[in-house]
Amino acid sequence: MSERGEDDALLPAGLRDVLPPDAAHEAGVVAGLLTTFERRGYQRVKPPLVEFEESLLRESGAAMAAHTIRVMDPVSQRMMGLRADMTLQVARIATTRLAKAPRPLRLSYAGDVLRVRGTQLVPERQLGQVGAELIGSDAPAADAEVLIMAVEALTAAGVSGLTVDLTIPTLVPALCEGLAVAAPASRHLRDALDHKDASAVALAAGGHASLFAALVDAAGPAADALERLGRLDLVSPAARELERLAAVAARVSEAAPELDLTIDPVENRGFEYHCGVCFAIFARAVRGELGRGGRYLAGPAADEAATGVTLETETVMRAVPDAARARRLYAPHGTLVSGAKALRAEGWTVIEGLTPAADPTVEAERLGCDHILRDGAPIPLA
Repeated sequence: MSERGEDDALLPAGLRDVLPPDAAHEAGVVAGLLTTFERRGYQRVKPPLVEFEESLLRESGAAMAAHTIRVMDPVSQRMMGLRADMTLQVARIATTRLAKAPRPLRLSYAGDVLRVRGTQLVPERQLGQVGAELIGSDAPAADAEVLIMAVEALTAAGVSGLTVDLTIPTLVPALCEGLAVAAPASRHLRDALDHKDASAVALAAGGHASLFAALVDAAGPAADALERLGRLDLVSPAARELERLAAVAARVSEAAPELDLTIDPVENRGFEYHCGVCFAIFARAVRGELGRGGRYLAGPAADEAATGVTLETETVMRAVPDAARARRLYAPHGTLVSGAKALRAEGWTVIEGLTPAADPTVEAERLGCDHILRDGAPIPLA
């Protein structure tokens, strides 16, 4: 038998252990985010870690198929998927188990997801998510409520320098439909717009090149972007999408005038199953998105209006302030149980000595304490 060594602690790529005090700090931040959601009426649900593949990946869930790890259920001999995203699970709960609940239905959740691979910006494959879904309303006010709530939750967690990028993935398809742009050209145009490739946009758009180029140029601060977009001659389906975007932006700006709000009318990447106003949340000096969300269709038949937000725990933790150091008090062996209990009630973290220590001060330092109990009173360690 070989001796145990460092190899025994190796984990698969993209997975990691979260150690003290980081695990406790993360749990506290997650609890705070959920508290903000709860105070706005979003009730907690807890979906399972795995589901049968056909329910997890049907309809809008098909967009997550490439990210989903599959396993065989040894009981039913059916394929299951480990969730790669919790949004669609919550939508399933809302439209099946809670189908008769009053609308609009407000739900929140927190948990881990597992993906086939990470990304260059986020190499982790096991990710924490905290989110909320508003099911059963297609009003612009619903889109705005979810975004405003996410900003409030992150601000309450101590995140500063928040910026939000609004987009509407349905704008370009609606414009292509109104202009009768053929499907193949529309797909090429969508890809060119996603990559902000001006020459490719001009080639794919043909006679409408100047209009689509103007859409790309319109990106920027919300007020300026909406002014530029308002000057464009958009056909009816696209004009309605723009009206909705403007309505959401107005409500968000009114609720959070200090928020740095921008608009990119042609951004689509990462919003594959969304069908209306969407957003991504960032913080200055923090790489990657803190979260994203937007409008989609919920239910087995994808026929119920919904909007939601998912905050990525790992990125949020890079944006929040470091945890305040807990006051750790060492109570030497023989301390009365009642005395230790009273100190905990006062807010101390009390580490009780299980056996007599030759030097209680040295033992307190060894256990990471900053105070020691002497004559019934906490004394700071030098």
